[in-house]
Amino acid sequence: MPRQPSIPYSLTYDFFRFLRRPLHQPEEFRAVTRAHILAWRADLEKQGLAGATIRRKLAALASLYDYLCECNAVLHSPVRGVRRPAVDTLEGKTPALGDAQARALLNAPPADTLKGRRDRAILAVLLFHALRREELTRLCVKDFNQERRGVPHLRVQGKGGKLRFIPTHASALRLVAEYLEGNRPPSTHIEIQDSVW
Repeated sequence: MPRQPSIPYSLTYDFFRFLRRPLHQPEEFRAVTRAHILAWRADLEKQGLAGATIRRKLAALASLYDYLCECNAVLHSPVRGVRRPAVDTLEGKTPALGDAQARALLNAPPADTLKGRRDRAILAVLLFHALRREELTRLCVKDFNQERRGVPHLRVQGKGGKLRFIPTHASALRLVAEYLEGNRPPSTHIEIQDSVW
């Protein structure tokens, strides 16, 4: 059995509301045609929704129909080939930090405490390598000891189990090393499979 798509209910609910009836049986899903999808898209555009919102709603419906096709509940997807609105801009909407802001953030934790050294190391890894939080928490000491073609790299286990190697910034390496040296008693050896944090 194919994996069921994780589609927010609200996205497909909009379409069912447009049809003025919920769909439960496979025959009802088969009755939906490309004309229904085109009319729904026109209705969404008339409501003045952003292009990205309309794209997301069409993508959710396409994902639902792809799943139904894999389950042999429908023969084809009426969403396939329906033009989606162009994205308004290629620039992201997430605000970015400037160099001065990043430096101020990196220097904010005190350098003379263990917690401060840890926070500086965490911030350096996040700022210089743009990792996700989960990727940061999975880092082990051995992940910092990677070298490829003579360049130090950071080994990152990403979303979906994807493994990638990122060139390591010298400041991040230095701050992580300072944190690790102060984190353990001098007699304790740091194991490479230990978690960094």
